Amino acid sequence: MMKTTAQYRHRLPQQNGALFLTDGGIETCLIFDDGLELPLFAAFPLMRDAEGRQALTQYYERFIEIARRNALGFVLESPTWRASADWGARLGYSLAEISAANTDAIALMQELREAHETPASPMVVSGCIGPRGDGYVPGEIMSEETAEAYHALQVDAFADAGADMVSAITMTSTSEAIGITRAARRAGMPVAISFTVETDGRLPTGQTLKAAITRVDAATANAPAYYMLNCAHPSHFEGAIDPEQPWTQRLGGLRANASRRSHQELNDSPDLDAGDPLELGHQYRDIVRANPQINVLGGGCGTDHRHVECIALACKPARQSRIA
Repeated sequence: MMKTTAQYRHRLPQQNGALFLTDGGIETCLIFDDGLELPLFAAFPLMRDAEGRQALTQYYERFIEIARRNALGFVLESPTWRASADWGARLGYSLAEISAANTDAIALMQELREAHETPASPMVVSGCIGPRGDGYVPGEIMSEETAEAYHALQVDAFADAGADMVSAITMTSTSEAIGITRAARRAGMPVAISFTVETDGRLPTGQTLKAAITRVDAATANAPAYYMLNCAHPSHFEGAIDPEQPWTQRLGGLRANASRRSHQELNDSPDLDAGDPLELGHQYRDIVRANPQINVLGGGCGTDHRHVECIALACKPARQSRIA
């Protein structure tokens, strides 16, 4: 298969410091807001038919409109968090079918960009990779070499399809993050690594955020384009971020939960805790004011377009006031 030319792979516009939005909690939105069934919390099977593709298109367009209305950039994160070999096998997909699903998802993101991008709202296509295991529980820790080999299927599909970058979302261990980073580097793809933390601000493995970021950087020669945090409430990690420490300058994005619940409480809950969108926007504003290098903003589980709009409205003037 011939590789499709990527638009921003060699010059990610979000690295120039401008504010970029991304979407919210795609799986929880589709399940609780749109009433769709997502076996194993996987959104990518919706790509199989026209009705599912339309549901995905409508989901993304809610967020794209917020970016366009506020003249902000947007990261189109593909619905492929579960589209890796092990999860695909559990859903009845062969390796070839999983590779094709990842390629198809990038094509949908490119279609959305073509339809909605403007000079004021550049749109970056990102291939989303989730953890091999559960997003909240580290389980069996892979070696760096095993992680690189496992995740290469998705990374290579994204590279061939013309994605601009790779985002590894809800990483629970440094070895998996290192493996994905190396797979991305081998494929010539920029990569963002997004860790999740518990209520104490530490990774599910018990490692501090500082230790995790410095470990990945040391093992990969600072290969990630930037790091992110996702699927944790701001109160869970605010105390772990010290703007005076050099490692925090590597943090470039947030996709926080609106809920203050722990990962275990979220897993056990039969309902959706959407928190307070306005409060979440104000919490983002305070974090961005203290850490102006954080400029890619979206939501985690339980967040939707309302949360992202509140984040945009709170953070856009906060950043402009700093620049002025």
